[in-house]
Amino acid sequence: MSARDRTGTPVPEGDAGPPEPAPPASAEETPSNWRRRLRTPLGAAARLVAVEPRRVFVPVLLFAATVLSTLYVGRLFVEAYAIEVGGPPGETGTILDGWPYAAALLGILLCHEMGHFLAARVHGIPVSLPYFIPVPFFFGTFGAVIRTRGRIRSRAALLDVGAAGPLAGMAVAVPCMIAGLALSEVRPLPAEPYQLEGQSLLYALLKRLVVGPIPEGHDVFLHPLAWAAWIGFLVTMINLIPVGQLDGGHVAYALFGRRYAQVSRWAHRALVALGVGTGTYFGVQAVLAGRDAADVAAEFAVGGNWLVWAAILWIMNRATRGHPPVDDEDRLTPGRVVLGSTCVVVFVLLFMSVPLRAVTP
Repeated sequence: MSARDRTGTPVPEGDAGPPEPAPPASAEETPSNWRRRLRTPLGAAARLVAVEPRRVFVPVLLFAATVLSTLYVGRLFVEAYAIEVGGPPGETGTILDGWPYAAALLGILLCHEMGHFLAARVHGIPVSLPYFIPVPFFFGTFGAVIRTRGRIRSRAALLDVGAAGPLAGMAVAVPCMIAGLALSEVRPLPAEPYQLEGQSLLYALLKRLVVGPIPEGHDVFLHPLAWAAWIGFLVTMINLIPVGQLDGGHVAYALFGRRYAQVSRWAHRALVALGVGTGTYFGVQAVLAGRDAADVAAEFAVGGNWLVWAAILWIMNRATRGHPPVDDEDRLTPGRVVLGSTCVVVFVLLFMSVPLRAVTP
């Protein structure tokens, strides 16, 4: 997932002033010499994506590790899908079979992070390359973070940086979901326990458009490519929660200014209420159905993920002392108000009250 520190300074170090001559070819390559070259006419076109070479190694290493971890998990998705639909378990019998899942998920996450990166560079904010977090289980990664230095003082810059990531990621996630659903199969629901993915408005709409009406007692068994897109939807939804250093927190602060604190408090309360409400609903349903104690406990725990998120975000807010302030007198243009409102609409379309739920027939 993508909770991150995206605060930054308004002017990057050393960007002001006339171009300086490039150092001689024999000069030692240093960060200062490297920055000078970016100020020359030949380096001007590269400024948006420029990162000091000494700060590239760790992000590249982590990205390579994440490629391997998502290939490994993608291979597990391929095997599970083969069992569900009775198809072949893969072509090579290696982790390379997980490439559709890995390519789609990494494409979504990379576009998300590079959206933040480029928006920050456009506004002259020093920013690192994304640091991906590889894990050899769950989804294969916990997302990525981008580091900036200082504070973003302009509401326009804050909105652009916060909105660019989710919208760029969705530009990849939606086509991946359409292609993944086209590859998926509609089959009868299994008689044994299974995991049911959350049904957002956008996901349900795309299923209807691509797959068509689904018969009673059937569902779409997702191809690994569709699973990657669904995870992209989930990550974007979580990032757009209007709290703290999440993308939604940046967008909400830019839109509401000092009223953001009230928005954030209500969002926190809503997460707690959502966790308690969903857990109670499914737990009571299990009790009324006469399920055994283990099933009842599992159903009451359905809302626990929202309680965990509420706790994590509360701790992060306490650690960062809330959202760093921006210039409240800085007004947004109508175009940026539309941009921020688009993020709100995307959040509503992606919202899932229960992202994942274990179902026992």
